[in-house]
Amino acid sequence: MSNVVFSAKTRMDFGSAKSVRLRKQGRVPGIIYGKGAAVAIDLDGRELSAHLRTISESTIVKIDVDGKTHDAFVKSTQRNIQDGNILHVDFYEIEMGKLLRARVSVHITGNPIGVRDGGILETPLHDIEVECFPKDLPERINIDISNLGVNQSIHVRDLALGNGVKLISAEDQVVALVKFAKSEAESAGEGEEAAATEAATPAKDTKSGEKS
Repeated sequence: MSNVVFSAKTRMDFGSAKSVRLRKQGRVPGIIYGKGAAVAIDLDGRELSAHLRTISESTIVKIDVDGKTHDAFVKSTQRNIQDGNILHVDFYEIEMGKLLRARVSVHITGNPIGVRDGGILETPLHDIEVECFPKDLPERINIDISNLGVNQSIHVRDLALGNGVKLISAEDQVVALVKFAKSEAESAGEGEEAAATEAATPAKDTKSGEKS
C-alpha cells in the first residue's frame, strides 16, 4: 500500500461560483463516495497535482478530512482543457477488511530479443482485473519482456500477481507478443508475383456484335 495522504477540508458551500472561488485560492473541490453518505471536500491544488503524478488507478490513498481518515482510490479527475489544471476530483472509498475488485495496470519494461531480430512488438492489454483485500492490492504489475523472441507471447496467466490476489480477467488474453514483419524484399517479391500472374491471364474480349 502507498503512503500517500491527502489533507482535505469538508466543503459546505456549493455551486459554480463557490467552486471558482475555491480554485482561485489554490484549492480543488472534490467528493468522496462509495461507503455511506458522500462527503464533499476541497484539497490543496499543488499537493493534489504532485501526488497524482506518482500514483496509479489502483493506488489506495488516505484522505484526512478534518481529522477523519478515509481509504480510497482516485476514481476520476476533471481538468481544464486549456491549461490542464485540475477542476474537480472524485475519490471512491473502500473498506480495508472487505474484498474488492479493481483494475491494475500492467507496466512493460525491456527491449525484446525478437524486436532486435526484426520482429514487431504488440502490447494489446494494458490492465487486468483482480480480486483481493485492499492490503494485498498491487499498484501495478511489472513485467520484463527482454527475453521475448519472435513468435513468442506472454499471456495474462503468466503474470506474477502475488499472494492473496485472485485473477478475474481471462487467462488467455495476450499481454505482449512479438511477430515477424514482412521485409521490403518479400513485399516486392509478392508484388512481382502478382504482376506476373496478371500478365499471364488472357484478357477478356469486351467486343460484341461485330459483323464479319
